[in-house]
Amino acid sequence: MRKGLFGKCPYVTSQKVLTGKWSIYIMYLLSSGPVRFNELLRRMPKDMTHTTLSRQLKTLEDEGLIVRKEYGQIPPKVEYMLSGRGESFLPYGIVRSGGMGQ
Repeated sequence: MRKGLFGKCPYVTSQKVLTGKWSIYIMYLLSSGPVRFNELLRRMPKDMTHTTLSRQLKTLEDEGLIVRKEYGQIPPKVEYMLSGRGESFLPYGIVRSGGMGQ
């Protein structure tokens, strides 16, 4: 998570933090609650690969916008959800509408 980006203009912050082609759409999907990895993959466009989704989720997690919750069970279960910081984008319509300007 990069320091000094949060607490300023929400639109400038979103441009700096929400990098990647799918980040806003992923956060939109997570705005309704926790979602498992394979469910996210099913909801994404068909050209989205497992690797691309994994990288995008890792980036959002590193920025502190989403939380990855791992359950210690067999088969492995992982859920993703918006963090408090990720939820802070909801009032500005950036995530709720699925993108800026929509």
